[in-house]
Amino acid sequence: MTLTQPLASLIRPQNLDEFIGQEHLVGEGKPLRLAIQNGSLFSMLFWGPPGVGKTTLARIIAKSSGAEIFELSAVSAGKDDIKKILGTNSASLYKKILFLDEIHRFNKAQQDFLLPYVESGALTLIGATTENPSFEVISPLLSRCRVFVLKELSDDNVGQIISRAIKVINQKEHSSSDSKSSKLKINPKAKAWLVSLANGDARQALTMIDNAYTLYHDLSLDSLKSTLQNKFLRFDKKGEEHYNTISAFIKSMRASNVDAALYYLSRMIESGEDPKYIARRMVVFASEDIGLANSNALLMANQVFRSVEILGYPECAIPLAHGVAYLALAQKDRSAYDALSAARADVANFGNLPIPMNLRNAPTKLMKNLGYGQGYEKYSKADLLPEKLKGRRYFKSLKINDKT
Repeated sequence: MTLTQPLASLIRPQNLDEFIGQEHLVGEGKPLRLAIQNGSLFSMLFWGPPGVGKTTLARIIAKSSGAEIFELSAVSAGKDDIKKILGTNSASLYKKILFLDEIHRFNKAQQDFLLPYVESGALTLIGATTENPSFEVISPLLSRCRVFVLKELSDDNVGQIISRAIKVINQKEHSSSDSKSSKLKINPKAKAWLVSLANGDARQALTMIDNAYTLYHDLSLDSLKSTLQNKFLRFDKKGEEHYNTISAFIKSMRASNVDAALYYLSRMIESGEDPKYIARRMVVFASEDIGLANSNALLMANQVFRSVEILGYPECAIPLAHGVAYLALAQKDRSAYDALSAARADVANFGNLPIPMNLRNAPTKLMKNLGYGQGYEKYSKADLLPEKLKGRRYFKSLKINDKT
């Protein structure tokens, strides 16, 4: 038996009770669940890796709010598609949700065109992106949307989705009156292999099951592995390898392994990865991992980013390689990054602790009379932290040998 529609579509959840994953957003009392339960409809952006439920959540929101949803991909859509959605009747009784997948592919002019309709409420925008919206969405549009960060699915989440998929296949198969075949099963070893391969991407696991079922009517480990190599199996190369490759790239530079770093850079270049994305990661790496050991690394990374902006492919591959070699060989020191992490943890734990009086601004006479700024010394060696944090030491200079 062959499924009449893609497995991912067959098992797509219709409500939050069926939705698996993203507990930090849709668990009991969490922000997105509360918004859906209260019927609050507002423009938002879903930022997260592929196959974690962005499209599904958009459809659930539309269904729960009674809105009409229009789905477009920014890869192929343009202004005319948005005009068609808006139609000629501006007094429509139905709320209109525009779900724009890969919104980061919309250029500035297209986003500018969208802005007034979002601002006026003619369209409620739900954008989905795998890229940081701070860099890819124009500020006016970003400020009118609430950003929800979706995480890659846990192994347990993916395992639950696999179990649901097999259950649905069996229901479909045995609903046929002439079907006398045994139920489809997956053994623990095959399931564990499939969960590992999916790497937090439910769509990838479902594609594997769909193809193995179609080709072999079996979910044994051998069948799954054969399916992976079968020419009929088509993965989104960028979706599958994107996060693994960038992780290997960063870790290779961190280990000062120039050859490995250049290899993973080459893989990203050959797969058509956005060179600005690579360059941005290098800027972050220069501050996070090299830091005070070589402050020129940040200048180098920024110059690489600027070169990428000016040149584009194919020439920008050269400054990218130059920068990667420099960053990989540089001495490493994460002390500034570690200090920031520790300080942010205290901010999260203690909130807005009272600023010491001697450090407060005193622009008025009343504030001076209340003691604001009293006792301030420009080059004081006293502890300047809030009272509850006196004695805290966040910054610990630690130089790491470039071969460790």
